[in-house]
Amino acid sequence: MLRQSMVPLPEPPSDRLFNNADSFAQAFDEAWARHRRQHGELDLSARTDAVLAEVAEHPFAQSQPELARQVVDFRIRLLGL
Repeated sequence: MLRQSMVPLPEPPSDRLFNNADSFAQAFDEAWARHRRQHGELDLSARTDAVLAEVAEHPFAQSQPELARQVVDFRIRLLGL
């Protein structure tokens, strides 16, 4: 009988950024939650602008800023952020 050891796979680093909408959405969600913890409740427009500035260096935000903004607007509506 072949015996396999169950070695857990390492967690992928969360700082890996890819030039796609999924990677950008994940970075945005993390920044949104962090901003809320640090700054509490702000009006939606102010929080959105602040978080977008925080993730402005993301490759997707750099290459497709208009589409990145659409992703943000969609996530806010989808998740009720």
